[in-house]
Amino acid sequence: MTDIIFEINPIPDTQFGMLWEVIKAPLIVPLLQFAVYICLTMTVMLFVERLYMGVVIILIKLFWKKPEQRYRWQPIYKDAEIGNMSFPKVLIQIPMFNEKEVYKISIGAACSLSWPVDRLVIQVLDDSTDHNIKDLIENECRRWASKGVNIWYQIRQNRGGYKAGALKDGLTHDYVKDCKYVTIFDADFRPEPDFLQRAIPFLEFNPKIALVQARWRFVNSNECLLTRMQEMSLDYHFTVEQEVGSATHAFFGFNGTGGVWRIAAINEAGGWKDRTTVEDMDLAVRASLQGWKFVYLGDLQVKSELPSTFKAFRYQQHRWSCGPANLFRKMVLEIIRTKVSYLRPLISYHFSLFHRNVVNNASVGWRLLQKVTVWKKLYVIYNFFIVRKIIAHMVTFFFFCVVLPLTILVPEVEVPAWGAIYIPCIITTLNSVGTPRSIHLLFYWILFENVMSFHRTKATIIGLLDAKRSNEWVVTEKLGDSIKTRKSTHKKFKFNFSDRIHVIELGFAVYLFFIGCYDFMYGKHRYFIYIFLQVITFLIVGVGYVGTVVPRT
Repeated sequence: MTDIIFEINPIPDTQFGMLWEVIKAPLIVPLLQFAVYICLTMTVMLFVERLYMGVVIILIKLFWKKPEQRYRWQPIYKDAEIGNMSFPKVLIQIPMFNEKEVYKISIGAACSLSWPVDRLVIQVLDDSTDHNIKDLIENECRRWASKGVNIWYQIRQNRGGYKAGALKDGLTHDYVKDCKYVTIFDADFRPEPDFLQRAIPFLEFNPKIALVQARWRFVNSNECLLTRMQEMSLDYHFTVEQEVGSATHAFFGFNGTGGVWRIAAINEAGGWKDRTTVEDMDLAVRASLQGWKFVYLGDLQVKSELPSTFKAFRYQQHRWSCGPANLFRKMVLEIIRTKVSYLRPLISYHFSLFHRNVVNNASVGWRLLQKVTVWKKLYVIYNFFIVRKIIAHMVTFFFFCVVLPLTILVPEVEVPAWGAIYIPCIITTLNSVGTPRSIHLLFYWILFENVMSFHRTKATIIGLLDAKRSNEWVVTEKLGDSIKTRKSTHKKFKFNFSDRIHVIELGFAVYLFFIGCYDFMYGKHRYFIYIFLQVITFLIVGVGYVGTVVPRT
């Protein structure tokens, strides 16, 4: 009996099929193989960085001293002779832009801080364009001023420089000239009353410290699945990245809010600049290059709100991804060329006979700025910028959403299991340590991060190229408690097509669905299980079924 062998040809013998066979071997295979090598290299770089961070954070938790033990720290009390003069004067800045839902929360929290009222200045920097909201905010400031709080309502003629411009302008007023430190709270941030009592001593008794950063806690993390996903990503940032940077290099990126700055450090670093949308990171890098140190306090927590609508989240992620890439483009040569700083006077040094530690203050009238070592430059350029702000976004999108699926169509290109499966699983596990309570959501978090990696990669490329949208600034929408009111008062709402339907995500869903079907019929690695799950996630995001949907009348 003659055996009959059927050969299945996934590409039909059409004109397209013949063209595909002609160009595949000499062109498609080498290009795709090169792309695989690039993605594997970036994966290894990300893996080494995550492994390094994981090892260091374990050592920190086991052996490192707490910040209160590494630096001089002691409570500040009212002096029997000089009274409240023993407390340094602190400025609180609250930048706002049409913050109708949350302005009362932030102003009330700042006015309730446990700090002598005559040593505290609160400054509401309102760039609102809605005159009704401006009136509401101004009236709230007047209400607190009538209670004896030293609060100032400041507006500008235009929004030049956005947040950086508002913060810079706020420091120019005469009534803040004798303030030694400035604390910044965004409009949705709610510090505990003892915030300054716990943070200021680090700055007051350690003249080389420029910044004390608190951890964010989220009041609406359980609102929807979108906020849970954000909590998982941000908790790793605070639990690992900032903790490691603070303990090992005394450097990390300022988060833009929930932190206390030494005004002298801001001035010495060149002040606030609006050349990118991450003015906070810009200032932090420049201050670090001047030899200043930063301290992160993981147990000092400030409540805040996560964006719960997908539209607000996308705008936020664009700014957070585009800004660092754009800043890297503009600062990399400056970082490389940074030279040794020699003995110089402490610019904002205030010699006060009223201070309790007058001898210690006299000994720091001059300070030797530490040399910015090659290791620190390497850490800032490679770990902080290249790996975390650029590669982390690009490898997730290109490898798992583009290159790996394409290798199914071109079986001649091999992707090793260690690069496609094992190392990514380890990286994901290391990323999950920040939020143990959400470990059961880990797999969906991976799929969602793959979807968001498209937006982050696009924003990163825009930032690196300094393209048109690189300076786009959209304030993240805060809902406060308004969403509960809207849901209870409006049972029906209009369907907003532009807000709910996302064509690019739906396009990727179709593309991956085709790849998954092809792998199911002809593939050999069984990637279709993952691909079909990724299709579902792209589809969910594509039809806008993610996050809180705000009812509209």
